[in-house]
Amino acid sequence: MGLSIAAAVGLYGISFGALAVTAGLSVAQACALSLLMFTGGSQFAFIGVVSGGGSLPAAFAASSLLGVRNAVYGVQISALLRPRRRLRPVIAHFTIDESTATALAQDDRAEQRRGFWTAGLGVYALWNLFTLVGALAGEHLGDPKAWGLDGAAVAAFLGLLWPRLRARDPIVIAVAAAFATIVTVPFVPPGIPIVIAAAVSGTIAVLHHRRPDVREAR
Repeated sequence: MGLSIAAAVGLYGISFGALAVTAGLSVAQACALSLLMFTGGSQFAFIGVVSGGGSLPAAFAASSLLGVRNAVYGVQISALLRPRRRLRPVIAHFTIDESTATALAQDDRAEQRRGFWTAGLGVYALWNLFTLVGALAGEHLGDPKAWGLDGAAVAAFLGLLWPRLRARDPIVIAVAAAFATIVTVPFVPPGIPIVIAAAVSGTIAVLHHRRPDVREAR
């Protein structure tokens, strides 16, 4: 499972590398993002803001917001694998959607550990390899829209979001965030709509969490 996921996800690196270069990054900068940031959603958000003319602080804010989910995964993985203290920084770097999902899908403790490392290391190796391939090719591709690469980030985000829309509350939050993004795009700098959408989502979640308390108080 880990190897098949790594092969499928690693290919997205081609899109990222090509889009990063066409957004104005150098090949070295694109590769550095994959090596050091290593979270696809955040990387696509970063170059999306930069390519749209947004500032670096806005790009950093957008990518950081999308990376918050990895902190949640980290809590799950820490409880699941119980790593030694010196290994925690290493495990944190490889804690992504795919490694977490592969580990949680296993029943046996040894298989959970094997699944995590297989998916994490596999995705890391192939993602960085194909980022380099995409970045080198991006200098010769011309307009990424002609190849459909501009839709890769959207497809990746939709793939991450869709499985989570199984209940009323996540659907309401997703619709509200999408509406906030669409409304604010024409009026604020690139990258800021994502921040506003995150604020709207957080507000709805807090209000929903407090609602039962209000009922109990009455």
